[in-house]
Amino acid sequence: MVAGPEEPRVRLPQLKLDELLEELQARINAARGTQDRVQGLLEAVLSVGRELDLEQVLHSLVEAAAVLVDAEYAALGVIGPDGTRLSAFHTVGVTEEQISEIGPYPEGHGILGELIRHPRPLRLARISGHPSSYGFPPNHPPMSSFLGVPIRIRDQVFGNLYLTQKRGGREFDEEDESVLSTLAVAAGVAIDNARLYEESRLRERWLRANAEIGHSLMSGTDRAESLGLIAERAREISASALAAVAFPMEGTKSLTVEIAVGVDAEAHRGLVLPLDASLMGLAYTATAPITSDDVVHDSRIDPEPPRFEGLGPAVAVPIGTGVGGVRGVVLVAREIGRPVFLERETDMLLGFAAQAAIAMELAERRQDAQQIALLEDRDRIARDLHDLAIQRLFATGMTLQSAGRFIDHPEAAERVLRAVDDLDETIKIIRSTIFGLRARVGTAGSGLRARVVRTAGEATPVLGFTPSVRMEGLVDTDVPPEIAEDVVAVLSEALTNIARHAHADRAQVALTTDGREVRLQVSDNGVGIPPGGRRSGLLNMAERAQRLGGRLEVTGPEAGGAALDWRVPLPAA
Repeated sequence: MVAGPEEPRVRLPQLKLDELLEELQARINAARGTQDRVQGLLEAVLSVGRELDLEQVLHSLVEAAAVLVDAEYAALGVIGPDGTRLSAFHTVGVTEEQISEIGPYPEGHGILGELIRHPRPLRLARISGHPSSYGFPPNHPPMSSFLGVPIRIRDQVFGNLYLTQKRGGREFDEEDESVLSTLAVAAGVAIDNARLYEESRLRERWLRANAEIGHSLMSGTDRAESLGLIAERAREISASALAAVAFPMEGTKSLTVEIAVGVDAEAHRGLVLPLDASLMGLAYTATAPITSDDVVHDSRIDPEPPRFEGLGPAVAVPIGTGVGGVRGVVLVAREIGRPVFLERETDMLLGFAAQAAIAMELAERRQDAQQIALLEDRDRIARDLHDLAIQRLFATGMTLQSAGRFIDHPEAAERVLRAVDDLDETIKIIRSTIFGLRARVGTAGSGLRARVVRTAGEATPVLGFTPSVRMEGLVDTDVPPEIAEDVVAVLSEALTNIARHAHADRAQVALTTDGREVRLQVSDNGVGIPPGGRRSGLLNMAERAQRLGGRLEVTGPEAGGAALDWRVPLPAA
């Protein structure tokens, strides 16, 4: 009975001790958690910093950020060159199937754009509660809590880390923000190192390509093969799907695509491009690189004929600038969804094109020197033939002619006179040979290519649009002048018929030759040829083809309009 009143006094200190032990245990656990988190942060920094491949650095960074703050979804958005949109997006937590159902990656609207406009940490309990909330597209997984921090490289914002949906339904706290900001600082250093390494490797590849092209041109490799090497190396090193090389056509305001490699190369090869409505033409006129984020929907580029299906970012750079002038243009284009061409990539491609121009200039100078040496040798041969061979033959003929007067035998005298005639004929042959050795090439700008482009350009006012022109093969070399006249006449007649009767808004011209025949194809999307319509123009074209041993075919494609196919054989070389 005596111990009863003392029992509460015994329990009270025991309760305080339990509370102190619980608080101590909580602090120990918090210390352990902090230690584990610091350890995790160090491991994340090391995992990001040990990589040199930029894509791998970015992917490792997103994975490490998601683990550090226990987020279900994480992403890294790389800010594009214009500073207002995202040019690349790396995600963790979203499957490939979900990505395909959601659609294109975000460009920087809503909360993502808020960090682009105001690059500082942003922490939200609910995304929908922020005034800049843009909403989610269909099939997007639900996301509530949000934490975003910018990544800076040398005082410039490279991109932003976005973390959403903290596991357990909790919210991101100040410690999460502090840890993520620390990781972002380390990531900036790692990304900068990876970019510098990538740039050095890229420069090394461009230098090797320049050396390879220079060696190819100077060693006398065929021009088409050397140009193909330029296009192929530009496509490979720039990680592009398509590369093309175009050169100006003398006597016209157009470029012709001589080489194209990669996706749909056939749609580009031989195409004639206007200077004011094509990416390559704009680069040639401006003597500076011209870029496009979406080459298919770029208002500066004529969409006809369709040739950029499936392609997005593109850049065209001039081949050569300054005193020597622009010799041509190189274009490279990437597939839709690939990163746009950054300034440093464009600068490297421009340097590559400039070195290619120097190599081409040196190769042409070497060819000119060889040509001069050849012409000088021909002149020497011509002089020797004229001064030595002809004079001696002429002297021999005079001697025989004089000696013939002293020959009494009629048959012997006749033989001497025939020998004199043969010597005169031989002198004529040698003189013709001398004339051939000293002959020069004809005037520039009179080739069939230039005439076809001019004819198409002259038809533009009456057509109301510019027809697309494509040419393949050695058109100027293989097609003789008499057949070239018929080609130009048929083309002019065909375009005139389209302007008068077809009511079309699109026409295509294709001139090709394989050395055995020349083929002219003209098509439009008009009303076609009515059964009872006049056919005098078609008869004239058919007669021209038949006279040269060729034929004319006129069809009505299923898509509508009319297609003319005029082809004639070429004389054997």
